[in-house]
Amino acid sequence: MIRVLGLALYGPLAASNRYRLAQYKNGLHKNSIHLEVSSLLNDTYLKNQFSGKKNSYVSLIKLAWQRVNMLLKKSDYDLIILHCELLPMIPAFIEKMLIRTKYIYDFDDAFFLRYKQGNLKKFNFLLGNKFDSIMRSASAINAGNSYLAEYSKKLNPNTKLFPTVIDTDRYYVNKKQENEIFTIGWIGSPSTSGYLEEMIDPLNELGKRIPIKMIVIGGPAPKIENISIDEIPWREDQEIELINKLDVGIMPLPATDWARGKCAFKILQYMACGIPVVASKVGANIDIVHSDVGFLAHDKNSWISALTVLSEDSKLRNELGSNGRKLVEKKYSLSANLPILVEVIQSVVK
Repeated sequence: MIRVLGLALYGPLAASNRYRLAQYKNGLHKNSIHLEVSSLLNDTYLKNQFSGKKNSYVSLIKLAWQRVNMLLKKSDYDLIILHCELLPMIPAFIEKMLIRTKYIYDFDDAFFLRYKQGNLKKFNFLLGNKFDSIMRSASAINAGNSYLAEYSKKLNPNTKLFPTVIDTDRYYVNKKQENEIFTIGWIGSPSTSGYLEEMIDPLNELGKRIPIKMIVIGGPAPKIENISIDEIPWREDQEIELINKLDVGIMPLPATDWARGKCAFKILQYMACGIPVVASKVGANIDIVHSDVGFLAHDKNSWISALTVLSEDSKLRNELGSNGRKLVEKKYSLSANLPILVEVIQSVVK
């Protein structure tokens, strides 16, 4: 039995923990690989972040020490999968000293920008090249989309395109009666709900022409006139049922380097439930959304045009949704991608 320690940045409340690591545990075990997942920042940290509460420095230091202490004491594993970052604000050479063994670097966001842009840019002189160093030293890299893979291949040729995928045994298609009001939806978290600002003008304009209901799952919605908005807190046991209530799923993104690193997971969730999609023409969205599953939008008018077409043609919505489900099953399902992870782990250990 190969023993693997998965070092997640966030606890199970974060999709990255559940979908990049935890959902593979059973499948890996059937291939004689035991995966244990350990997170740095727990669910209490995330709940505080999402609710606007500050996490105390004492609590953060305590969480960091727990991870360091665990790594110093634990040695009964053959390999580590490091997701995104071992310890924030800590240089690469210290992280590599703590890891002490072969590791696969796994990332599904443009983390290499973390200390080069935004609030942490002031630490660029010390930490700007941290992730480049971590990637160079990795035995292998699992990159969540083609944009991330293109970056990491320049540093480490042993890079695999490894998308964030869907368990199609869990996600189902619910054949339903048509909604009385054309219903679009978005699923995410408070940290990504800001991207919905992109939808204010298109939906405001479209709402003047046709009745629209918008369901926002997992984050606050912006104020949009002329449409009805339902904000629903995210719950894992309800998300699939809620997605199945949609006529169309959306994924707006700004054209920024950080957004290009996003893995289009929302799109795959919609498609797995047989829901057609409209998404910004940015990053991984371009790789996944073709004309047989939905529409790409690049400005206000293209958003309005795509949503108008879908609102008027339920037969087209059903056709695109069916195609999307088939694409997820073929290319973006847990069963299709498990062999990739097994191969990477076995090749690194051997």
